[in-house]
Amino acid sequence: MAENTVTVTVAYGSTKHSIMVTGLDGNEPILKDLSDALVQVTGVPMPAQKLIFKGKSLKEMEESLSSFGIKQGCKLMMIGKRNSPEEESELKKLKDIEKSVEQTAKKLEKVDGELTGLKNTLPENFGDCRMKKKGLVKTVQGFLAQCDKIEAGILDHLAKIQSKNLALADS
Repeated sequence: MAENTVTVTVAYGSTKHSIMVTGLDGNEPILKDLSDALVQVTGVPMPAQKLIFKGKSLKEMEESLSSFGIKQGCKLMMIGKRNSPEEESELKKLKDIEKSVEQTAKKLEKVDGELTGLKNTLPENFGDCRMKKKGLVKTVQGFLAQCDKIEAGILDHLAKIQSKNLALADS
């Protein structure tokens, strides 16, 4: 078995999972790698997971498994609660919307840049063109501000959901 791969047993509820953890880019596996694997196997989101090894709660996600003394064949315990299917569905919708908002904002920023570039190419006597461009710039900037508000609302909502999950995991 390669140095960057470790197989451990994780008890979650009444079930034991054999998890093979491989470090990224040839590095030894870190706690985050194990946590990611557990999300896939158990459905418990990372913020809701509490991993315990030899009576100690493991929290430092960027630390290597070996730094905790975890090696081939070790046994760990995980406590955590899955999101309800309804909440998972809503989270997925929110993430999709967030991605769409980011893509739209990028497109609008490009259009804003194109409009801004026009100001240097329009002669002074093209008054109608200047007025039309000014109106378009205001419209695009309004859309960008609206995108920023929507994105902030989504991020706030996601943060509330994640803190709720952390609170559930700690209880």
